[in-house]
Amino acid sequence: MMNPAEIQETLEKALPGSTVRVDDLTGGGDHFQVWVISPSFEGKTLLDQHQMVYGALKDAFGSEGIHALALKTYSPEQWERLNS
Repeated sequence: MMNPAEIQETLEKALPGSTVRVDDLTGGGDHFQVWVISPSFEGKTLLDQHQMVYGALKDAFGSEGIHALALKTYSPEQWERLNS
């Protein structure tokens, strides 16, 4: 089972320069909400962004790992527009 810090570290390693926030939604260590703001997402579709995150976490899914993952992904430009 992964904890939020491990998920954050995995994503920051896979997507250098990213800002990552992970919340455990149930306290059980298997349902998470993740926000990722990454320059790696620039020019990518939302589907591509999500596939990049799922790819980085592929080993964490399964019977003993992540059961549910809610994603919010943005390029720095998208994040800036959203928060201006």
